[in-house]
Amino acid sequence: MTETVQITIDEDGIATLAIDVPGQSMNVINQAFQQEFADFIAQVAGDDAIKGAIITSAKPTFMAGADLRMLGQLTAGDGPSDAAAVFEACFSLNKVFREMETCGKPFVAAINGLAMGGGFEMMLACHHRIVADDPKIKLGLPEVMVGLLPGAGGTQRLPRLAGVQVALQYASTGKTMSPQEAMGMNIVQEVVPGDKLLEAAKAWLMDKPTAVQPWDKKGFKFPGGGGAMHPGAVMVFMGASAMAQDKTKHNYPAVEAILSCVYEGSILPMDKAIRVESKYFAKLIMGDVAPNMIRTLFVNKTAAEKGAKRPAGPAPHEVKKLGMLGAGMMGAGIAYVSARAGMEVVLLDRDTESAEKGKAYAEALVEKGVKRRKISKEKGEALLDRIHPTSDFADLEGCDLVIEAVFEDREIKAETTKKTEAVIPADTVFASNTSTLPITGLAEAFSRPEDFIGIHFFSPVDRMPLVEIIMGEKTGDKALAHALDYVRQIRKTPIVVNDSRGFYTSRCFGTYVMEGVTMLAEGINPALIENAGKICGMPVGPLAVGDEVSIELSYKVMMATKKDMGDKYPAGPGDDVVIKFVEELGRLGKKSGKGFYEYPEKGKKFLWPGLAEHYPLADDQPTLDEVKTRFLYRQAIEAARCFEEGVLNDPESGDIGAIFGWGFAPYTGGPLSMIDTIGAEAFVREADRLAQAYGERFAVPQSLRDMASGGGTFYGGAEKKAAE
Repeated sequence: MTETVQITIDEDGIATLAIDVPGQSMNVINQAFQQEFADFIAQVAGDDAIKGAIITSAKPTFMAGADLRMLGQLTAGDGPSDAAAVFEACFSLNKVFREMETCGKPFVAAINGLAMGGGFEMMLACHHRIVADDPKIKLGLPEVMVGLLPGAGGTQRLPRLAGVQVALQYASTGKTMSPQEAMGMNIVQEVVPGDKLLEAAKAWLMDKPTAVQPWDKKGFKFPGGGGAMHPGAVMVFMGASAMAQDKTKHNYPAVEAILSCVYEGSILPMDKAIRVESKYFAKLIMGDVAPNMIRTLFVNKTAAEKGAKRPAGPAPHEVKKLGMLGAGMMGAGIAYVSARAGMEVVLLDRDTESAEKGKAYAEALVEKGVKRRKISKEKGEALLDRIHPTSDFADLEGCDLVIEAVFEDREIKAETTKKTEAVIPADTVFASNTSTLPITGLAEAFSRPEDFIGIHFFSPVDRMPLVEIIMGEKTGDKALAHALDYVRQIRKTPIVVNDSRGFYTSRCFGTYVMEGVTMLAEGINPALIENAGKICGMPVGPLAVGDEVSIELSYKVMMATKKDMGDKYPAGPGDDVVIKFVEELGRLGKKSGKGFYEYPEKGKKFLWPGLAEHYPLADDQPTLDEVKTRFLYRQAIEAARCFEEGVLNDPESGDIGAIFGWGFAPYTGGPLSMIDTIGAEAFVREADRLAQAYGERFAVPQSLRDMASGGGTFYGGAEKKAAE
């Protein structure tokens, strides 16, 4: 009796293994599957009546790859105790695939759906590969996206099939390929209609199939050249190394390991090459980057998307008619993603012309999607038909969720809220997309504060994956459940935080921008500021992103905060820079064509030369490492403050929100993972140095100091809390 596979043997001696891992929407390689797959290989090899075998899937997808939770256990407390044992565990799947391709019986992969990671590697280890002719099928090696390398022969078989250059391109970026692209690169041998897949696989097995891989034949040579001395291969490795480091800034050891695996493997026989690959894989899994990335980017992200923070009481809620208040950039984007998910959307603005302009944003996205063949013309038209622009509040009648995204002014929002409540059903949840104004205060304009919640999107809405859900002081479980159900409908990743000024993401993101602005005021070279920001792992430099979000917006938020907080406002050294740029220089950011950068009509943006006039360069410039440290620590300290103040309930939300919300360095796993990795004691010691050198903004919260003295961690505390 098998648990993860279905095995049949027909009268012609053809064995078929259909993968069907229980409890999974897509097949994954777990311990049970690996053992049963190994048993199947032994059965085929040892039974003279079996001529060959077909490997396919009983699910719509072929194989999504290894279960990352299983990989995480390799270095957990109950995992192998030393490096040698970790290596053997990592090598086990490589060993099984090698046994399959050398057992003397032919294996053919009949790929009926997505084949990624270990599934793709399984396919490569078969002697013949046939894929269904379906444009939705994607093939590839995404391991690098979670800090790993293909650990089951992918760095060895792919270059032997398609050449070193192709292998490096796909393995080091996680890029996927279509069935036709794979066939063009000699990765698969046939692309056939889906209903002919098994027929074609059996036909190959019945027609004198080979049971020996090309690389196991005498005289094999890499397509395009390989090894340490081939001129073509040398040029590829030189170029790939430079390009990889330009993209990764030396922050992602997996990319370097992939380059090493392909290079070293190209001068070794296969049996030694796969051991080299497993050696590098074990080193990555025992490091800091891969475990942190796996935990945040896969395990915790997946849990959040499946509703880990959803209260159990309220019944599931599906939004059928959404009221979208405000048709500006954010409102238009929310309307688009909601209509894309199948909802009717009432897009309301102050006048019909403004509302129509908001719909035009969706029209442009649909037009682009049709041109790129990502959506059919018919589906695009149906999507647009679901967006109804209006200026009449009466049209909101019947909406089962309302989201407000009007101008960031408390009085305007209050007026809009009251007009909306007068026409919507008495049980409809009302949400605000505000990025800074406290939800508890905004809820005062709504008679049912328990049904008022924050749903904070990021721009551009159609591309940014995160949604920050903010609980006001009186927000109830129904509102939270409805908000999480809605985010799941539009297929985005939610985090749940508690109310405060700036919430979590806006508050912490602002520290990155303002630290860069502060450095500018200190006379630090703007080019050093920007490059250090990117080198430490942020998507763009702080001055560039300050321009993107608008210096004027930073100014308005600052003024509103000063007005609300009065004498309690914590003035920062960068405030005067923002005030000068808006009030004196009129440089408002990218939208005005000038900010910290110049934006010529033709050509690339460049740092404004006038910066040196207003902020002359200091004689003593800091090191690159010092600037990087300031950026990362400033953001991490603010995240720790949010945790202490109860804005964050758990470290998982903090790390997910940081990476997917404002682009905090993914290789760290997030700011709280970064503190755990450094160690609270060492982190506090360095933060104290920074506070003494640069000011109180680097002062750590008392809870972090207590954690340091007690040897605690954020995730250790979370695990202890969960156990209780």
